[in-house]
This record gives sequence, structure tokens and C-alpha cells, in this order.
Amino acid sequence: SRAVVLHSKQLEITKAFIEQENGKGQADVKQLQVLEYPPHEQVAFLTTEPLQVDKNYFLSINYIANLSDGFYGFYKSTYKTRNGQTRLLASTHFEPTSARMAFPCFDEPSFKASYTIRIRREEQHVAISNMPKLKTLKLGSNLFEDHFAETVKMSTYLVAFIISDFQSISGTTSSGIVVSVYANPEKLTQAHYALEVAIKILEFYEQYFGISYPLPKQDLVAVPDFQSGAMENWGLTTYRETSLLYDPETSSASDKLWVTLVVAHELAHQWFGNLVTMEWWNDIWLNEGFARYMEFISVDATYPELQVNDYLLDTCFAAMGRDAVNSSRPISSRAENPTQIKEMFDTISYNKGACVLHMLRHFLTEEVFRNGINHYLKKYSYKNAKSKDLWDSLANVSSLWLFLIDTSHDIKNVCFVLHFSQYDYYLSEHFDVAKIMDTWTVQKGLPLIIVEQSWKRIKIKQERFLKGIFPEDPQFLWYVPLTYITSHSKNTGRHLMKNHSDTIKLEEDVSWVKFNVDMNGYYIVHYEGSGWDNIIKLLNENHTLFSYKDRANLIHDAFQLVRYAGRLSLNRALDLTRYLQHETSNVALLKGLGCLEVIYHMMERRNISDLTESLKRYILQYFKPVIDKQTWSDEGSVSERMLRSSLLELACDLQYVPCVQKATELFNKRMESGAKISDIPSDVLGTVYSVGAKTAAGWNFLLDRYKVSVSGAEQRKIYSALASSKDVSKLTRLLELGMEGDIIKIQDLPSVIYSVSTNPSGQLLAWNFVKKNWNRLLDKFPLGSFSITTIIVGTTSYFSSKQELQEVKLFFESAKEEISQLRASQIALENIEKNIRWLERNVAVLRKWISENLK
Repeated sequence: SRAVVLHSKQLEITKAFIEQENGKGQADVKQLQVLEYPPHEQVAFLTTEPLQVDKNYFLSINYIANLSDGFYGFYKSTYKTRNGQTRLLASTHFEPTSARMAFPCFDEPSFKASYTIRIRREEQHVAISNMPKLKTLKLGSNLFEDHFAETVKMSTYLVAFIISDFQSISGTTSSGIVVSVYANPEKLTQAHYALEVAIKILEFYEQYFGISYPLPKQDLVAVPDFQSGAMENWGLTTYRETSLLYDPETSSASDKLWVTLVVAHELAHQWFGNLVTMEWWNDIWLNEGFARYMEFISVDATYPELQVNDYLLDTCFAAMGRDAVNSSRPISSRAENPTQIKEMFDTISYNKGACVLHMLRHFLTEEVFRNGINHYLKKYSYKNAKSKDLWDSLANVSSLWLFLIDTSHDIKNVCFVLHFSQYDYYLSEHFDVAKIMDTWTVQKGLPLIIVEQSWKRIKIKQERFLKGIFPEDPQFLWYVPLTYITSHSKNTGRHLMKNHSDTIKLEEDVSWVKFNVDMNGYYIVHYEGSGWDNIIKLLNENHTLFSYKDRANLIHDAFQLVRYAGRLSLNRALDLTRYLQHETSNVALLKGLGCLEVIYHMMERRNISDLTESLKRYILQYFKPVIDKQTWSDEGSVSERMLRSSLLELACDLQYVPCVQKATELFNKRMESGAKISDIPSDVLGTVYSVGAKTAAGWNFLLDRYKVSVSGAEQRKIYSALASSKDVSKLTRLLELGMEGDIIKIQDLPSVIYSVSTNPSGQLLAWNFVKKNWNRLLDKFPLGSFSITTIIVGTTSYFSSKQELQEVKLFFESAKEEISQLRASQIALENIEKNIRWLERNVAVLRKWISENLK
């Protein structure tokens, strides 16, 4: 070959040389011709004579570039000090395809290399990178050069460096890793919680994976301008401020949980993603699905009081909602260009990936799962892997366990054997992990399990679950590890379903059966015949027969089935929620309330005023006891605190008088007497601000407060409150401020647009704003990014009329060049079609049910 082709984007290459040893201990240096091909973000360095195989060449490239303006590559960020001074910093974000914006490179995950980095800076700045600093040279009166240790072998997207005037706090893990959190000096007091979490969780992962963290240090940096939530650069993880900083005065229980989960996620990547990297972006779920799932395993072990496994249910509910439409995609999907690659960072890779792993862990047992992933991490350390490599590692470990079970007569430890005896379906034949798991990762969608129970016999069928229509596609088949309990069972029953239909024979007659125990499986269940009637009756008589996770799962499935071509009628799903007046579990209570809230907002947006009023009365009447029980404080467990935040927010949203009065009183005290922020409990701060923002004076006060607040958590609560105003001129001003990017940072613009669109008074306004500013939005956020998905799906997901559908279609067609590439536009159109169908089918049913059930 006469060419070396590298990736390069927006870099001006001034000179390039190639050196080759000539065998006489000297190097031949030749200048190269440079050819750029911007459409492919590539550059070719041409030699005068062919390069020879098995010879070492040294390529030297001189180039210059500006710091980029967006959130990718080597970009500039700013923050304001308390006295209004603007400070600059420069930071990097390379995943997935932006290392090429900082230096020419083989910018693909399988090209792993070691990096040696040197950075020149002025005295007032600090430079940090993946590795510790070895030395600093003084080059001039105010110029210094920092030399960093050579990195381990890694992919380009994990290289990172930051030059700032940040300060840090540090600690050390039991194995000697130095952990530091860097932040804007005025926010450093908010870094202590993240430091504590990072140390605890790094220690946990070293022990859980059985592999030492390979670098001497781990830095966590709160970057003021950051598009995603965080980034796992090896040894230098970067975060949006709201994902790392915790301010006890303004951060609620859910803010604290969020920081804990994000730190756990990025540190899990130090093994899943950094040590072992997917071969190509089609398998990004091997990074993201694992990191999302390890959040729950690690935080459950290190912070049991956060009861984090309760929120795994929400993760799987979100995944199922996204997966139950035609525009879904397989977990492992083709991704070729940068836009397609960016779109892979979605609910399917993260949430469905995590839920499928959770199902697999329960299917294989914790021991087999953990040993399998440890085998995978050790075998592919500093290398790349595909999904099949993970399945092979798990299969190798499980066949070893199977051998032990099969030879159980030789084993003295009977308890050990009994522990596995319930997994009898393993022993019927050698099972193939890859064959089972491919049905979950290479085909899209999820199964609906249809159950027909008749005394001892349970007939089961599976088909693809699609919202709104019956699927006619028989090709979909999953290997489903079913779990079930019955009226007579002491233990959980297990059955691996491998066909479209099957029969389970029980040992005795049973009066009821419930599948998907604790929702450890990724499937939806429909009970034919009297199945649902029996469940509704049982919930009313003694709901504690089912675990709280099972109750939340039943509520979820019932309302999903209403959307599924009316498998279950809306009135039966609503009947099921009647038991909630006796519910004590916050998880099940919030799931039930959430389903009712969705229907309420749909009626409110469609301006069906009689139903909006009736539903409001019904919710307040039915849930009054539990709403009245909430205190305006930060007391109780995390679960209780999150229930309080949600219930009081809902009650005030529904204009429940005692709620609005209390929130107004707290807000006025804050506004008029300048009461300290600590006078309002952080768990209710969002609700108090939302009520306060309803008046012009309150809205203006909050905007002023936004400008001086040093808490990202408080600022998020403020812009959500500002977006809830009924005054269209105020909402217009808010959107303009978001677009200007001075007071409200550009990173928060997608969330601001989304917040305005969830407000019935702002829904059309937000959509028109997006249409009018589409090209400006594309200048700020790349196609395929999560930000653009949030803007497209967020502003359209509440539309529910044929006229709105037509209007959205027309806009997508007019912006065809960009939007036709995006999966987000298909999701948006399907959401609107789904809403239209729901209203056509259910408004009359809802009207009748409400009139019969309102006291």
C-alpha cells in the first residue's frame, strides 16, 4: 500500500512525515502528501513508494485546530463565578466518533493502543488526563508542560484531557487507588458525596469482578457544559454537574439516588467497556446494558438503604414501552455511520440490555452469572468482544456447574445440590446459552405470554407484543425462561418455553396462577378466561398474597394490554387499581397512580373537560388518605421521600387546595422575607417552586434565583417550574433563554423544550418552536444524539389527533434530508398513532367507568 488512512475531522494538517529505520541505525524521513475526504471524516497520507509488510514506520503529523463549540471532540466550556466573571476551560468528549476531532487516529473501538500525552498550559490552570502526571517542565515565564504516564492499551474514544482552574478533593481505596473529584471551586463543597460513593463502589467492583482496577488513580470531573449524563474515559470520568454534585440543601432524595447510580454506571464501565470493549458499535449494549445493570448490583450491595432494586422495575417498564412498537430495533443492530452509531445510545441498549441481563442472571443463578462474566472479563482483557463471546463464557461456566449437579451423588454438600434442584429444566438437555439469548438480542420486540389455566393444566402461547395492533408475524419466537406462582405453591415454578405454544402440568389443582415472579423476566402476561377476574378479586381481598413487585407488574401489564389491541378492556384495568386504597408499597402505589395520571393528562390535553374534572375528582377522592399523610419534610427512607415528592407534586398539579395553600405559604415566605433555601425541605422544593411560578411575580423571582444559584439540582427544579406557567409569553421567554445559551446553558435546552411541551399550555408552543428553529437546533446538537431524540419525541409524544399526526408527518417530510435517517421520527409518528387509537377505543369506556365509580 502507498497510503495510511486515518480518521480526521475539522483538523488542519500542515505537515506529515514518515520515518523508517534503514538498517544502519538511522532513520529515513520522508514528507507525505495529504489528501482529505471530509464526507467520510478521513485523511490519507500518501507515500512515494509502497509500505512494506513487517516493517516499523513512525508517522509524525503536525496539525492545528480550534477548540470546538459543541459538546464533542476537544471543546470549550465556561462557568460564571459568584461575582459574575466568566471562566474558560477545555475538556474532551470522544465517544463514539470524536477522537478524530482532537487528533488524527484509527478512530474505531477495535484499534486499541497506548497513549502518551503532554499538555502545555499557563500557571493558573491545572491539566489532567487518563493517567497521573509524571513531571512538569517550566518553558517560559507563564508556560508549563505537563507529562503524563503512558496509558494502558485502550480504544480512542476513552482518551481524555481537561485544562481548567478546578480544585479537587481526594481519598484512597483500600487497594491504594487515589480517587479525586474535580469541580468549579465554588461548588467543591458539593463533591463530598460523590467521592464517598466512588471509593465504595470501586472497592466493590474490584471484589465482584475479581480483577484489580488497573490504573493508579480515578478522577471524576463535573464539567459545566456536557451533553449526556456522564462519560467513562478510563481514569478520568466526566459528568454533567447534576450527575456528580450533591447539595443537601437543594438536592432531593431522587437527586441523591441519581448521583449514586451515575457514578456506579461510569465506574462499571472501567471493566465493561474500557478493559473489555465491544468489537463494533452494533454491540454497544455490551458496554451500556452491563453498566446500567451493574448500577443496581453495586448500589444494592454498597447502599442497601437506597432500595435500588425497586427502580429496576422502572428501567424495564421504560424498555418495554419503547420495545412494544414497530419502530423498535434489536439490541444488537447494524450501525455504520456516525449518526446511526449515536442513535445506538438509547433505551434499547441501556434499559432493555440491563433487563435481559437481569432475566439471564435469574435464569442461570447468581453464581453462574458472576463466574461467567468474570471469565469473560479475564479472557478478553485489553481486547474486543462480541455478544457471542459473552454467551460462550456463560455457557462454559454453566456447563461446569451442570457437571457438578449431574454428579451430585458424589458431593457431600447436600444444601448445595438442593439449591440447584429447582433448575431441573437445565438437566433435561444441554442448553445453549447463545441460542436462547440470540432470541432476545438479534430480534426486536418482546413476547406476550397468553395463559389459560384450567385446574392442573396451564396452556401457554407466545406472540410478539405490539401496542395498538395484533401482530400478524409468526416468525417471532423467543426462548422464554418463565417463572410462576400458584394458589398452592411454596416455591417458584420454572419452565423454559421454546415453542409458540406449550402446556405446563401441575401436581395439584390450583385456583389461580401468576407468571413473571417479581418481574424478573422481560415479557408481558395476559390471563385468558377468568384469569384477570381472579387476580382482581385476590388483590381486593388480600393484595399481600402477591409481592409488591408482582403487584406493580400486574398493574403495568394490565394497562399495557389495554393498549394492545384491547386485549383487556380499560374498565378491567381500572377495576384492578381499586385495591390501591389498601396499598402500602410505594412502588406499586406510584405505578398505579402513574397509569391514572397518564390518562388524566391525555384528557386534559385533548380538552375533554368533563373527563378531566371527573378523573381529577376520582384521584383526589381515592388517594386523599395517602396524600394527607405526607409531611412537608425530608424525613423517612429514600422510598418514602420519593413517594412524598411524587404525591405532593401530583396533588398540587391537580389543584388540591391544602397542597396548593401549603406550597404557596412556603414559597411566599422564601420570596418575601428572603427566608433561607434550607427553610424549604429539598424533597418538596420542586413542588413549591412549581406552585410559586404560577404568578408573574413568582416566575420572575425564580428566574432571578436561577441566575445566582450554584446548585445544578436547584436550577433543574427552577426551569421545570418556569415551564409549568400557564402564561404563553413567559413560556416563550423561557424557550428563547434556552436558545440563547447565556442564562440557561445550551446543554439544558432539550430538557427545557421537553418541560414546556409537557405543559398543556406549552405543547403547541414547544412544537412550533422546534419547527421554526430546526436548523439552529441541528447546529447545536448532532443528528442521532440523545438531545435530538428528546426534542423530536418529547415535543410530539402527547399529540393525539389525526390533524396533529398529519402536521408532524409534513414537517418530517420537509426536513427529510436529516430526519429520514432517524429512528426518532418513526417513534414519534407511532406514538401519535397509538394515542389516536387509544382515544377512539377508550373515551366512552372511561366515561362510563368514572360515572359508576365516583362517589
